[in-house]
Amino acid sequence: MDLTAFAEEVGTEGPVVAVGGRTQWDVGGPVDDAARQVRAPAGIVSHQPEEMIVRVGAGTTVADLDAAVAERGQVVALPDWPGATVGGVLAVGRSGLRRLGWGPVRDTLLEARYVSAEGRLVKAGGPVVKNVTGFDLCRLLVGSLGTIGLIAEVVLRVRPRPMVRRWLRGEVDPFALRQRLHRPSSILWDGTTTWLLLDGHPADVDAQTTAAGSACTEVEGPPPLPTAGRESIRPSAVRDLTGSFVAEVGVGVVHRPHAVEPAPPHPSTLELQRRIKTLFDPTGRLNPGRSVA
Repeated sequence: MDLTAFAEEVGTEGPVVAVGGRTQWDVGGPVDDAARQVRAPAGIVSHQPEEMIVRVGAGTTVADLDAAVAERGQVVALPDWPGATVGGVLAVGRSGLRRLGWGPVRDTLLEARYVSAEGRLVKAGGPVVKNVTGFDLCRLLVGSLGTIGLIAEVVLRVRPRPMVRRWLRGEVDPFALRQRLHRPSSILWDGTTTWLLLDGHPADVDAQTTAAGSACTEVEGPPPLPTAGRESIRPSAVRDLTGSFVAEVGVGVVHRPHAVEPAPPHPSTLELQRRIKTLFDPTGRLNPGRSVA
């Protein structure tokens, strides 16, 4: 399916929802059952390794994208949930465990082509940062849960693929550990044990492993993350957490084994979200039922 055909499928009337891999389908609440389901185009459109960018259909799985750019020694900083699509990951906006070192997922998106509530194909952003002027609609799309536009095709920033990837574990202070390391990719902490992810050139990873100290030993991977509850707090508040949790140090994302009641957004935030929704989707036909609050 090309982009024009996708826009025609979305159309101009009636509730509609974009479906990806359904790996984060419950985020934002259930979609209205009456909404018509559509799927974005899939496939690698172009890859320019020398420019560090790749153009890809939003319906492409992250796994397929990763395999394609890996052939040129590159990687895209998107979470690799099994079955997740590029458009779905961007619409949800969750960055995955490497956010500390790789940055938030929104920084990966350079250009987006999306279908508006009027069924028009709209371009936002540009293939390189210096070409972006005016409002940054790309950042607005990330985390919007498809409520202001249905992502069809994107241009993403790629980065060199790490030659080495190493997880370490130890009963050490994660905050002190972060201070003495250079940009670790992830630090996880459950109140007692710390897990550390280092990746990059072998010599750099070896040096950082030494800096982490002998109390940290190599392990196969991170701990199983609780999936019942997820909350975002100030990174500085992580050290004060109690109960059962696995926290992303330096990021402020906390995974809990029980449901978490989110703090209500500030009224000014809700009003801003309402105004944006009204501006982009006045009839409320895009992903009805979803809420980014």
